[in-house]
Amino acid sequence: MAVYKKKDKIAKQLQRDQAKIDASTTKEVFEGLESGANKAEEWILKNQKSLLIVIGVIVVGVFGYMAYMRYVQEPAEAKAANELAYPRAYFDKAQTNTVITDSLYTLALNGADGKYGLVEIADKYGNTKAGNLAKYYAGIAYLKTNDYKKGIEYLSDFSSDDLLSPAVAKGAIGDAFANLGQLEDAFEYYEEAASLNSNDFTTPKFLDKAAAIALSIGKYKKAEELYTRIKLEFSKSDEAKDIDGKINQAKYATK
Repeated sequence: MAVYKKKDKIAKQLQRDQAKIDASTTKEVFEGLESGANKAEEWILKNQKSLLIVIGVIVVGVFGYMAYMRYVQEPAEAKAANELAYPRAYFDKAQTNTVITDSLYTLALNGADGKYGLVEIADKYGNTKAGNLAKYYAGIAYLKTNDYKKGIEYLSDFSSDDLLSPAVAKGAIGDAFANLGQLEDAFEYYEEAASLNSNDFTTPKFLDKAAAIALSIGKYKKAEELYTRIKLEFSKSDEAKDIDGKINQAKYATK
């Protein structure tokens, strides 16, 4: 019996000691938190002027941005979209017309009757959505009128987040370089165009163009790889027609 009482007494003592440790730890934690809070408060009081300046700058920046969007950017977007309608109509006519296309593209680029053309809209409203589109249309129009360097300039300045336009723009730059005889550059742009937003329309088209250029500049292995990719991944595309013949042409090509 004495042994059990002794064990019980030891257990109770251990519990009391543990309770003291827990209380001490809790006290230290709260004292640490209190000390940290005091230091934070002291730092805030010491730097409150700087903090108020920073907060003020942020508030002014937010309201300034909102004001800019409301009174500058939104009106510019609306005006640019309205201005784009005129040259876009000529551009669309040129795309579907089989005659006098150069004249239509020229009207689209330069405007007429006091209306802005694509070039002016791209330059004046380049930071708007319509201005960005004007860069694309201007680039294509320049390519169609054989001004390849201007076409490259405007298409290179165009950007878009949709699925097809970036690939088409890169591919068009590849066409421009190909027409200028800069085949290495053309190959790079065709390959880049094929890598953007893989799809059944633009991807096989630019893979085929890249492969054809690769053949012409002696990159036979690369051409074979590109043609093989068309066969494996885009077998239902127009570019896949006679693809085995193209693959064999690249495989057995000699310098």
